[in-house]
Amino acid sequence: MIRIYLFFLVVLIIGCSQKNSYQKKNVLFIVVDDLKPLIGSYGYGDIISPNIDKLASEGVLFSKAYAQQAICTASRMSFITGKRPDYTKIWDLSTKLRETRPDITTIPQYFKENGYETVGMGKVMHGASNNDPQSWTMPFISNENFDYADGYKMPANLYQSPEIHKKWDSLQTALDADPNADRGWFAVNSIMKSAGLRPLTENLDVPDNAYADGASTFKTIELLNQFKKENKNFFLTVGFQKPHLPFTPPKKYWDLYDRNKIDLAEFQKKSDGSPLEAYHQSGELRNYHDAEPSMDENGIVNEDKQRELIHGYMASVSFIDAQLGLILNHLKSLGMDKNTVVIFFGDHGWHLGDHGLWNKHSNFEEATRTPLIFKSPDIEGGFINDSPVELLDIFPTICNLAGIPIPEDLDGVSLVPILDKKSESLKEFAISQYPRRCNVMRSVIGRYPDDCTLMGYAVRNDRYRYIAWVSGNFEDRSSFNNDKIIMEELYDYEIDPLETRSFSLDSDYQKIKEKMIGNLRGVIWEN
Repeated sequence: MIRIYLFFLVVLIIGCSQKNSYQKKNVLFIVVDDLKPLIGSYGYGDIISPNIDKLASEGVLFSKAYAQQAICTASRMSFITGKRPDYTKIWDLSTKLRETRPDITTIPQYFKENGYETVGMGKVMHGASNNDPQSWTMPFISNENFDYADGYKMPANLYQSPEIHKKWDSLQTALDADPNADRGWFAVNSIMKSAGLRPLTENLDVPDNAYADGASTFKTIELLNQFKKENKNFFLTVGFQKPHLPFTPPKKYWDLYDRNKIDLAEFQKKSDGSPLEAYHQSGELRNYHDAEPSMDENGIVNEDKQRELIHGYMASVSFIDAQLGLILNHLKSLGMDKNTVVIFFGDHGWHLGDHGLWNKHSNFEEATRTPLIFKSPDIEGGFINDSPVELLDIFPTICNLAGIPIPEDLDGVSLVPILDKKSESLKEFAISQYPRRCNVMRSVIGRYPDDCTLMGYAVRNDRYRYIAWVSGNFEDRSSFNNDKIIMEELYDYEIDPLETRSFSLDSDYQKIKEKMIGNLRGVIWEN
């Protein structure tokens, strides 16, 4: 009897061990708006980002991660579906995901189908109607749903200034338009700008949760407590909205930096040999009332305003870093870090005066490169990978780490072989793109490619970036050939990290260019 008892005990122990080894992982999915790799763990010693740095030291940091298009909607609808912009057919800010691809599957939707509780908050599904209700098991949590600090209500147009609140509140009843819809948004912000109540920055001594990002941190902690109590697998998405303009972190984050010691972008000119189409007019910056008065006739921002903007960006990054620390510390205090995959990344980069540019909206390094960090209980982190990867790779990687099947029709690849140290590289290059020669208003509130006649496709490998500016009908894939390339750029980051010169016409670079055109053909034009 003793032998029989021991036999069944061993079987039971083995069975429990096997069950635990195949247990699905929770996912904490954190995306940060406009976050470039201006972070300590990426080599920027002047930035204060201890919590992001700690996450990187415990996880795996990808130093060459690239967005598929440096604009919020196109990038988000690409990585959230694992498909390139030319498949989602979203290249602008207003086209909605289900309008172009009604049957496409998002990451949270897929986790929902695999038995997860899925919930999102903040800026996540920018580019999907009503935050795509079919992706969530719980109603999406928007800014108006947060509980703000005592004595504060939801920020007025992202500000907490009493003067701005007063004007904003009066407009809500005066205008016959929904301020969250395109027509209402443009009308309201035009009035606020004209009234001098749409500044680029705000510096107020207020609690963190007077703003949406701080309030979302409290909500995240509340949900983690709920999931712990219910013992359910969760896919929790937090979309932080800073460091997107306007820069409005609480005063204590501004106080971390001395504005007089902030360095300006080293190279603020156009690259030699580059086409004008590579650039833009920093239109997003001009949406604020104090931008154009600070610019010269060429659109170059004066040095005082540059330092104010960089100061605001850095303070905003430190603000988000503090929120991340609160969330991760609480996750650990609950013991849930032992069964939770954490991903932290930005939706694209941001120009801070380089090439004379501000915001994103380009194919340059500063606009397309973004932080990407994975941490999982099943991986031994603490290292950096320098191979090119794409935000497209997030979908299959998260599935792999969580222990659920990877969909077959994704454009990205799982990065788990790199995380497991079984491979140092899984792809030779990353691809980004951006359209040009578009009607100005349609490029904001309309659809590409109806009024855009040029698409810039960028191939970035470990050393070079090649950009082909392709003319034609972007709906007709068969029309893409080398004859459609009407302008080119080629940058060599080993000898010219600031992109001061395009080598596309240099005879020494022709074989490199031909190879990279072949990369484009294989992925974009022939796939």
